[in-house]
Amino acid sequence: QVPLVESGGGLVQPGGSLRLSCTGSGRTFITSAIAWFRQAPGKDREFVAAISQGGTVRDYADSVKGRFAISRDNAETTVTLRMNRLEPEDTAVYYCSARTRVVSGMAPRSGYEYWGPGTQVTVSS
Repeated sequence: QVPLVESGGGLVQPGGSLRLSCTGSGRTFITSAIAWFRQAPGKDREFVAAISQGGTVRDYADSVKGRFAISRDNAETTVTLRMNRLEPEDTAVYYCSARTRVVSGMAPRSGYEYWGPGTQVTVSS
């Protein structure tokens, strides 16, 4: 089990910024790849960003590349998603997820086993 909890969501105006945090626990978190996904009303859940075990490899969806940044602090068992220049299209519930079946240097876009409950991000004026 990899318990995950997201925080940091909220309401922000277009062009604004938010920082989401995903907090886990245990050695399994440290050895997992961690990713963020999001799901907007009426749409399928989609990949946003992922980071490898050691934090050296990152991957982003084209829609957020250059605006979002993912990082991790294994000492604090936390992964952070910094979101800049937010757009109304970024409105969604954001989920943190962990994939334990990885090798070093992997930041995959699928195959995640554990999920947090999600945090709402609303971009609106």
